[in-house]
Amino acid sequence: MVSRAAADRLDESDDLDWKRDLPQPPRNGQWNEFAKDISAMANTRGGLLIYGVADNHEIIGIDWEKADLRQYAQWVRNHVHPYLPDLVMYPLTDGATTLLVVDVPASEMAPHLVHGRSDKDKEQQAFTVPYRDRDHTAWMAEHRIQRAYRDRFTRADSAEGALRRHSDFLTGTITAHAAKPSAWLVAVARPTRPYPHGAPPLNQDEARYLLHVAEERGRKLPTRRTPGPMTGMGDTLINPRPGLRRWVASTMEIDYNRNSMIELHHDGTVALATNVSWRPYAEEQRSLAEEGVNEALPVSQRVVAAACGDFVTIGAATETTPGQHPADHRDDLRIRRPAGPRSPHCGLRR
Repeated sequence: MVSRAAADRLDESDDLDWKRDLPQPPRNGQWNEFAKDISAMANTRGGLLIYGVADNHEIIGIDWEKADLRQYAQWVRNHVHPYLPDLVMYPLTDGATTLLVVDVPASEMAPHLVHGRSDKDKEQQAFTVPYRDRDHTAWMAEHRIQRAYRDRFTRADSAEGALRRHSDFLTGTITAHAAKPSAWLVAVARPTRPYPHGAPPLNQDEARYLLHVAEERGRKLPTRRTPGPMTGMGDTLINPRPGLRRWVASTMEIDYNRNSMIELHHDGTVALATNVSWRPYAEEQRSLAEEGVNEALPVSQRVVAAACGDFVTIGAATETTPGQHPADHRDDLRIRRPAGPRSPHCGLRR
């Protein structure tokens, strides 16, 4: 793809920046150019910095032994605020020529400020906010910065609202199906970076595979002392049914004291609702009785921990980059979901 773009003399844009030489440390008290370029792309819509391509679009490559990724990451930590955690740096090579590719995400935490100081007064610290204006980097005026912060707060409110709607839906489902008083763990997580609109929806084979991977990982957790909710879901786990823009594995319709429901949404949201008031061990029941515990809904800490462990493994299984696989790789399956951190929301529902 890079070779074709260079051969076609693809112009730089707000999401593509050709670089001839590797990043250099700041000189003469100027801004750290690498941090500035990273921040500018994150503040716009994300993009790629490709090192090893000359101004005339000739691929000349870089000396990979001189590429210090640890130092580049340190520059970002020191000079970009708030910190940009999803930055990815990797080499591309055809065996003879190597390029450095820096993949900058469109950040939900924009605007990102660049921290630096002037050569005239090295004690004077300053922040500025860069952004990509077509093929070059510019500095945000005050009204742009104001709008960027307003957009950040709007995104945060929207994300919280989405989490709450999913949580309320699960709570309503529990209320409709629970035949007797019980305590439930309700947990929802959604990507902080939205999936591309053109990304294909999750199909049943992919949903089945992701749930299989999550269950296998959950079984192997070193802290696992109690089976998680996925362990008791049986065939319903490996045969999720279609829902509205999601796949659902549920035992809610079964007369079973350990009912659970898992949702895998096409937009990357994952949700879990599970009954945590069942008692897995008879000795615990006897111990509670001997201690005079008369609570109507005693909840085992081990059951809650196991449910949380399953929820984390479900979220981790869906954070798969295109063409890569968690756990057991299968050549006949490609999980087409971009990676990214998740915004969690969970709580006990009685």
